[in-house]
Amino acid sequence: MKKILLSVLAILVLFCTTSFSQTRQVTGVVLSGEDNLPLPGVNILIKGTTRGVISDLDGFYTIQANSTETLVFSFVGFVAQEVLVGSKSSIDILLIPDAKVLGEVVVVGYGSTTRGDLTGNIASLKGTDLASIPVPNFQEALQGRMAGVFVESSSGKLGGGVKIRVRGTTSISGGNEPLYVIDGIPMTSSGAIGLYNPMSDINFNDIESFDVLKDASAAAIYGARAANGVVLITTKSGAKGKTKFNVGIQRGISEPTRKREFLDAAEFVELMRESGYNNDLRAGTDPINNPSDYAGSDLEFVEGRLDRYSGWSDWRNLETNTNWQEEAFNGSAGTTNVNFSAAGGDEKTRFYFSGAYDKQTGIMIRNDFERVSARLNLDHSVSDKFTIGANFGLSRTENNRLSDDNQFNNPIQLVALAPITPIRDLNGQLYDRPTTTYYNNLIDSENASWLNTSFRNITNVFGEYKFNANLKFRTEFGVDILNQNEEQYFGSRTNTGLSTNGYGRSRWLRIFNYNTNNYFTYTKIFAEKHNLEAIAGMSFQRSDENFTSVEGQEFPLDDLKTLASAAEIVGGTSTLTNFSFLSYFTRVNYKYANKYLATLSARIDGSSRFGENNKYGFFPAASLGWVLTEESFLKGNENLSLLKLRASFGLTGNAEIGNFDHLGLFGPAAYALIPGLIPSQIPNPDLTWEKTAQIDIGVEFAFLRDRITGEIDYYNKNTTDLLLNVPIPATSGFLIQRQNIGRMQNSGVEIVLNSANVSRQKFSWNTSINFARNINKVKELAPGQESIPPSSSRFLNSIFIGEPIGVFYGPKFAGVDPDNGDALYYANEELSETTNDYNAATRMVVGDPNPKFIGGITNSLTFGAFDLNILFQGVFGNDIYDGGGGFFAANGDWFDNSTRDQMARWQNPGDITDIPQARLGECNGCNASSRYLSDGSYVRLKTLTFGYSPPSSLLERMKVTSFRIFFTGQNLLTFTNYNGWDPEVSADSLTGNILQGNDFYSAPQARTYSIGINVGF
Repeated sequence: MKKILLSVLAILVLFCTTSFSQTRQVTGVVLSGEDNLPLPGVNILIKGTTRGVISDLDGFYTIQANSTETLVFSFVGFVAQEVLVGSKSSIDILLIPDAKVLGEVVVVGYGSTTRGDLTGNIASLKGTDLASIPVPNFQEALQGRMAGVFVESSSGKLGGGVKIRVRGTTSISGGNEPLYVIDGIPMTSSGAIGLYNPMSDINFNDIESFDVLKDASAAAIYGARAANGVVLITTKSGAKGKTKFNVGIQRGISEPTRKREFLDAAEFVELMRESGYNNDLRAGTDPINNPSDYAGSDLEFVEGRLDRYSGWSDWRNLETNTNWQEEAFNGSAGTTNVNFSAAGGDEKTRFYFSGAYDKQTGIMIRNDFERVSARLNLDHSVSDKFTIGANFGLSRTENNRLSDDNQFNNPIQLVALAPITPIRDLNGQLYDRPTTTYYNNLIDSENASWLNTSFRNITNVFGEYKFNANLKFRTEFGVDILNQNEEQYFGSRTNTGLSTNGYGRSRWLRIFNYNTNNYFTYTKIFAEKHNLEAIAGMSFQRSDENFTSVEGQEFPLDDLKTLASAAEIVGGTSTLTNFSFLSYFTRVNYKYANKYLATLSARIDGSSRFGENNKYGFFPAASLGWVLTEESFLKGNENLSLLKLRASFGLTGNAEIGNFDHLGLFGPAAYALIPGLIPSQIPNPDLTWEKTAQIDIGVEFAFLRDRITGEIDYYNKNTTDLLLNVPIPATSGFLIQRQNIGRMQNSGVEIVLNSANVSRQKFSWNTSINFARNINKVKELAPGQESIPPSSSRFLNSIFIGEPIGVFYGPKFAGVDPDNGDALYYANEELSETTNDYNAATRMVVGDPNPKFIGGITNSLTFGAFDLNILFQGVFGNDIYDGGGGFFAANGDWFDNSTRDQMARWQNPGDITDIPQARLGECNGCNASSRYLSDGSYVRLKTLTFGYSPPSSLLERMKVTSFRIFFTGQNLLTFTNYNGWDPEVSADSLTGNILQGNDFYSAPQARTYSIGINVGF
């Protein structure tokens, strides 16, 4: 009996030991061998069984296995690996890429995936590709690098706006900028004081990656704000291992990409005298050949003005010849960047810390930009199941700003001053009066200040709990706090403060934007071939904005610049506004046998911006993918390593309007100092989102073992329920009401092509080309409305059904009458008749500011320790209207200085020219017309970087882990037929979606040469 009991006990012990062996917990992390980053979504299976798990967002996994079992790690685009468990309880894996196209990790809404599993269209870019580009914000650095993403800086002013259009313009009066999301927080990207760009507060040296969600399948999970695309920005994080330090220093000089040629003193005197004399001849007098006609003649008037403009100097002897354009530009412009980072951690805690200082002195006088920033990203594993973390980003930005492009104190408007005018009088004071139409705004450099200071706090905290190998929950809470203060002072000698003995203004803004995301993620492998991922959650965002402004005048001294010194407070206001979103979202990704892919997503958005009857919107999307090269008839093909088809359809929205456009509003009113209210807006309880339905069909391919890779996409976006201000009957007591009326369409093709031209140990050469064609068309306006005419007689932008948004509409310039020098315009649309009467000219569509094509080509070369990266960027088929031409290219119409091309004016019968006869004050061809339109197409050498990294043997002797010295050039060459300063232009004084493609004394882009060094240790 005793022997039997011992035998049973031994069996039980053996059984328990075996059971313990079978249920051992194995953990680890899977990294990509391409970039050493965590790889989510990797299948980890027990070989020969159906038991398996999937690695999470950070590449971590947990699985139960015994010592005799083998783990199989497989992932589309990577070489599968098998590892015997043995006695190991922790197994870390580095998967080697197989097909690079499939293996790239991309960030999607509320998670990440790989390029191989993607069924939508996402353009991705690594932050390291932009780190050395000397621009103040990352938006400019994206230019030319992503297919279908059009980037345009308004001008060369620092801290100014940047226009980004993802697959075209979708709205007429709503917002058209993409939604920016940094580490899960929807960012404040507009609403700042003046034309300041809030995205300039972000140090893009801290950015790990950019992922632009372009089609509805990718973007619909952001629902009501995704119609214009979504830019997901992921900041850098630490990793387990030794702490790595990096220090970078970069210094550069800047200059204008282009200058225009204006008349010198002799040419100015000649043209002005001729314009007055021509008027006299047309009036039947000849003051030059008949002195008795001189008194009261236009020639006498001109010469009297020339006497005034030349001040203490003598214009007849050309004693002064001032180049005012040179005075507008800063000869000591340049950039300085210093950044430091440290990253590391252990199995429990990982960290990334950085600090940076950026200083840019603009190419325009009185314009500079300075940013000090710091970031700390932490994540900590409390246990195998629970992880917490936080991302802290702080910055202070100071921007000495300039006035809008159409203001007299905009430095570039100095070009309008007469070259015969001295810069200073005989006492050394800046010459102020008399001048030409404008005043000498160099006075603002000595007697004015305009400083905009911004403090930005972007913080996100999160916690993630894993219930088991398949289910986890993540909660996030983030804030984006923007505090902005603008102090302006214009002294008693400035144009603004002259009549008021000084003028000052102080404006203060605070935007407190907070957001929370809470969602579950479920992953499961069924029967080895069925791979399922599902997320479901909710999001809430609220943004509160406080604004205060005070103005004062009558200052006792110009040295006392704060409003405390103003004798008279002449204006003041304060406002409070807010908006909120409550959202519910879900997404399901399904993959079968690594070749059949499907994605379903949906989001419900509720917004305070819309009427009670349409407070919530539903935004679904679906997409399919088929990896043909995983099929038996193509698998293993050496020439075709990837062929993938995908298609998607979905609905997204646009909520970028005023916070209270749906409400009936009342405004303050006073009568005889008695306060009261008056109605200011009629309510619309039915107001809701613009809706964009988008279809996308794409193919991805890779040939010759990934030597050639790429993708081609066709898309069609139809936007309905446009948020338009519609005219309503005046009997209502109002003129307009915001309504959902109208339709717009964008369709196009995008092509991305990458090639590994040479791949050798000591020499490599890779090329990447992106190309996009977008066709925009307004399909419908309000009932009975066929067009929206130009908002100003000075500019031509209009809207017509069947035409792209913002087309140029007006008289078509027909040249110059060779008999008499009259400016001619076409009198009919057939262009068969002309007239010299501007008012009799036929109005027609004469141009289009929307580009027909955009593209970029990047060549990356390495030769031993040297590397070279060259980016050419181009915009083609768009027109630019030079609104300033009616002043400085008006053939001597008035007293502004003129561009040199005006010297080719008509002078004698039979002259063939496009410059009409010079006539003083008669506007012979200076009205708004196609005369000032020109082709805005250009190709630009956007960025060139040449670097040197010493071999590892030298690094060891230097006791550093990395070292690189480099030269970077930005905007080095521009090839264009545009006559203005720069073809990349959008006058910052002209706001709204319609007023596109206008140049109005807009500063050119900066050309920058910089040298930098990066050291890691």
